[in-house]
Amino acid sequence: GASSVWAQVQAHTESAGLRTMLRAPLSRGMASAAGKVVVAPRRRSRLALRAPIQLTETAAERIKELLDRRRESGGGDDGPAALRVGVKTRGCSGMSYTMNYATEKKKLDEEVVEHGVTVWIDSAALMHIVGTTMDYVEDDLSAEFIFHNPNAEGSCGCGESFTTKPLDIGRADG
Repeated sequence: GASSVWAQVQAHTESAGLRTMLRAPLSRGMASAAGKVVVAPRRRSRLALRAPIQLTETAAERIKELLDRRRESGGGDDGPAALRVGVKTRGCSGMSYTMNYATEKKKLDEEVVEHGVTVWIDSAALMHIVGTTMDYVEDDLSAEFIFHNPNAEGSCGCGESFTTKPLDIGRADG
């Protein structure tokens, strides 16, 4: 009867590993005697999120040196807590990177902690620099931070400014 069908449904759902909520029939002999089966949504496993910007060890070492030097000259605890990276509209290609000492994180800043240093990414810059690797390079003539940006579509001759690919938000492919 209905009770043996009910037992079979329960056994099947348990053996299949399905998480279900089964509503028992209200009365025997009705068309709804089998009840309603609702499969609970499976939770997606959370993927580890990558930081919006990656720091090389040499970049992190240089940032640490700069922050430590600034703290020492600024009187200790009142010095910067992190480096804030952003972009500004300027230069021949349209945008250039900004780096400033920061004492506190702004509400919408993204925080990146790598190799023992903290970098805050300005929320307005996030879409332009996500996926970027920040490096520090020294040679005989110069020492500078280099941004390897997969979003950069072009840069000016001196390398100080860049353009990014336009976002295709809401565009229908079809």
